Amino acid sequence: MKLATRKLFAACAALAAMAAAGAACAQAYPNKPVTLVVAYPAGGDTDVLARLLAEKLAARLRQSVLVENRTGAAGTIGSAYVAKAAPDGYTLLVAPNTVAIAPLVLRSGTGASYDVRNDFTPVAQLGTQSLFVVVNKGTGITKLPELVARAKAGGVQAYASPGNGSPMHILGELFNRAAGVKIAQVPYRGTAPAVVDVLGGQVPMTYSTLGAVAQYIATGGIVPLAVADGKRSPFAPNVPTLAELGYKDVEVGAWQALLAPKGLSPELVKTLNGHVNDILKMPDVVARMATIAVTPVGGEPAALGRLIASDSTRYAKIVKEFGIQAD
Repeated sequence: MKLATRKLFAACAALAAMAAAGAACAQAYPNKPVTLVVAYPAGGDTDVLARLLAEKLAARLRQSVLVENRTGAAGTIGSAYVAKAAPDGYTLLVAPNTVAIAPLVLRSGTGASYDVRNDFTPVAQLGTQSLFVVVNKGTGITKLPELVARAKAGGVQAYASPGNGSPMHILGELFNRAAGVKIAQVPYRGTAPAVVDVLGGQVPMTYSTLGAVAQYIATGGIVPLAVADGKRSPFAPNVPTLAELGYKDVEVGAWQALLAPKGLSPELVKTLNGHVNDILKMPDVVARMATIAVTPVGGEPAALGRLIASDSTRYAKIVKEFGIQAD
């Protein structure tokens, strides 16, 4: 009996030690630098948002938070890298909703080796953005009907996009159908290089978030024609919606989110989600997000999971309908 009692006490002590060790590990997070992966080049909205988030997370976690740009294949290379990373909270993904669209467009073997619904752990939605139809001032176009007329006459034949499967690519196809035009996509590796070529006149137009082109609109180099939202943007209230101008069913927006590899512990999800929600309420963060025309969202991980599932279903239908596929 004494031996059995001693064994029982020993077993209980071992379990208590294991529980204490687990708690200590949870409390110790993070004990090394955390990496936020951005699957697009530096300078775009996602990169800017990631660097803002990294700055604030570093202060709250009391640990370095680094931003790493892993570009290529419409953002799927960087996304796949995070999907395959260890679910320990040290490798995270800051991604636009392209993460849910690009795999539907790219052929196998091009980097889209992940399932957005099953290979990631949703942490928190960061924000939403409106998409705008914009043109280079050198086109002389100032109104959307002028763009449509020019396109039908063969004067505008291409638009720049940040990549195959991006929300801008989807918007381009929907606008072509609604306006009865055939403006071809010229895919780039991210928003920043696409905007550079539109500004330089190599491509006459693009579909873009406002933050990426705001400074060029202010200086007159780029002209906004319409916004692809259900209502006008608070950041550009004078720009009409496509629906106002008579083009229906062309509503496409963008969102940004923080994702982790599948299997991240509920404790770490809760920790990171809490930090993100607190950060998105900071006045200086709200102000800095406004400079790239991002409206903070936040919320629970489950809400982001539902958004991802909804977008995946919607865009799968659109991709199939238009036969959208990368070269």
